[in-house]
Amino acid sequence: MNKYAVIILIALIGDYLLGLIADHLNLKNQSATPPAEFSDLVDEKSYRKNRDYLRVNTALGHYSSAVSLAATLGFWFFGGFNFLDLWCRSQTDNILFSGLIFIALLLLVNTLLSLPFSIYSTFVIEERFGFNRTNWKTFVMDRIKGIFLALLLGTPLLAGIIWFFQSAGELAWFYAWLVTSIFTLGIQLIAPTWIMPLFNKFTPLPEGELKEALLAYGHEVDFPLENVYVVDGSKRSGKGNAFFTGFGRQRRVALYDTLIKQHSVEELLAVLAHEIGHYKKRHILTMTTIAIIHQGIIFFLLGWFIKQPALYQAFFMEHASIAAGLIFASLLFTPIEMILNPLFQALSRHHEFQADAFAAQTTGQPETMINALKKLGHDNLANLTPHPLYVFLHYSHPPLLARIKALRKFGA
Repeated sequence: MNKYAVIILIALIGDYLLGLIADHLNLKNQSATPPAEFSDLVDEKSYRKNRDYLRVNTALGHYSSAVSLAATLGFWFFGGFNFLDLWCRSQTDNILFSGLIFIALLLLVNTLLSLPFSIYSTFVIEERFGFNRTNWKTFVMDRIKGIFLALLLGTPLLAGIIWFFQSAGELAWFYAWLVTSIFTLGIQLIAPTWIMPLFNKFTPLPEGELKEALLAYGHEVDFPLENVYVVDGSKRSGKGNAFFTGFGRQRRVALYDTLIKQHSVEELLAVLAHEIGHYKKRHILTMTTIAIIHQGIIFFLLGWFIKQPALYQAFFMEHASIAAGLIFASLLFTPIEMILNPLFQALSRHHEFQADAFAAQTTGQPETMINALKKLGHDNLANLTPHPLYVFLHYSHPPLLARIKALRKFGA
């Protein structure tokens, strides 16, 4: 076993064990009674539902992670990567096509492995706790649409990346990065208009008190609100949500119909103010820029590692394949991502605090924002007392109590 195999093996097992530790601490951190802040919404009896929801989802995550790790290690050490590469080469003399088939089959296997867990989560856990609104037709069509989009959009991009690393010499990493960056920005532009409507119906917010309040607020903060939409989130889940997406004329603010049903006009205004805060604070631009820089670093490293024979030897490969090298290098980057991902999550949490502050300052009603957050936490069965390690590793949003504490400063 060479150095690359050792590094990847330690990283995969270490990442799995770290996840188990974080989950264990997260479960132990649950209190028997709800935090005092939520005493007006949650009693001790109903709080058990929050804890049960966390427990069953954590258990499902354990099984899913264990199966994924076992499948990866089994496929690796039984020579699966080499067998698959040889089979793909036997189907065509074109190295580019064989590489595309190689990656497509690995993605298909990964999808099939995760499918039972997705089905159980949707039709057992979410159903049990009253969230699921998805029927089998919608579930199947979502997967078919996802596969279609992956083929339509992902195949040309992946083909270009493989071709660059095969033919473009020392600057292959740069060309691959450039094309991927353009692709990333392009998706940001077309997603609101062309991709998201494939999965959800976006209806312009109808005339009425809510629209009038939102338009008036948008005028106050110099943010035109021509594109405020209601999303039929209730088609799949009873959970409420809101989001901001896109750039320029393609930007959209979307409110789930479940969110509108569960909150007052003032609370919905606070939620919208939070989403506008992300735009005003340039959070979307910042995260997109960081993602592109991150991609550049990854491609630069890829350009070096896929030339190393020892990397292929670590996976018992008879031939050096660019497509296989992309997969192996991504596994090799596991330790790097274990460091970078929590940093990205920390920045995201910082952005959420800033957006909350923007909402509190521009509406002048921090308590309204607090009420909206408390309702969201209650209705979505949020974990009200997550462990700090779990937050550090996984949370893109601050814990609810931390957000409430920060908002209270604006009402002092």
